[in-house]
Amino acid sequence: MSQPSPPTDSGTGSVYRAPTAADYYAVNRGGGLFSEALSQRIGARIAVYAHKHRLAPTVLTVFNLGLGGLVSIAVVATAVPIADGRVWAWPIGLLALIGWQLAYAFDCADGQLARVTGQTSAAGARLDVLCDVAVQISLVAALAATAEAQVPDTPAWLLAAFAGTWMVNLVTSVMQSGDKAASMVTSRSLPVRLVKLVRDYGAVIALAGVVLTIAPQWTIWFIGLFTLVNAAFLAASVMFSAREALRS
Repeated sequence: MSQPSPPTDSGTGSVYRAPTAADYYAVNRGGGLFSEALSQRIGARIAVYAHKHRLAPTVLTVFNLGLGGLVSIAVVATAVPIADGRVWAWPIGLLALIGWQLAYAFDCADGQLARVTGQTSAAGARLDVLCDVAVQISLVAALAATAEAQVPDTPAWLLAAFAGTWMVNLVTSVMQSGDKAASMVTSRSLPVRLVKLVRDYGAVIALAGVVLTIAPQWTIWFIGLFTLVNAAFLAASVMFSAREALRS
């Protein structure tokens, strides 16, 4: 019995080759040392699976929203029982550690899939950003609920500052896209990239998951640390942008 001929590209007549994980990873948008080493690589493999099963990038975007949101809801719902000792912390913390990372990998995968397969669109880009905002709001709410449950006298101003400054990373990431992108520190040397881990979303949510798993009572210190880091980055970004504006 003769074997069927392999599919060909109708435009060139060449044999079609499905994109590999390496093809998807090659178009990743970075995110930091941790994200490039783990999240973007997992995202590339998700993109391979999605392409094989003819899933649109939007499906991956919405899955990121659903998974990230559900994990955050679970953390919020169990914050008080964990603080009271009625529920073990480690299963919920492990769920957060793995669930938030997997949701982020889907967020990485949707862009990779769209770029490699030519399915990019303005509407898809907007949906991606909106879903990112929603997931990060839920994540901030989960960490704030845990901190307040563990330390009932947690200052309200600290939680408000944490929620506000957390979005600095997302906002600046969106502003950095396109031909007008600029960086305060352009060096990609290993020491610089290690310092920038405090701005790497994949690394930050990994640390948050570890804290929730082994010591949820430390969540307030996590919140305080990243409020300071993000506030300092915001101040530096304002000064950098002001200097560039004055030069133009």
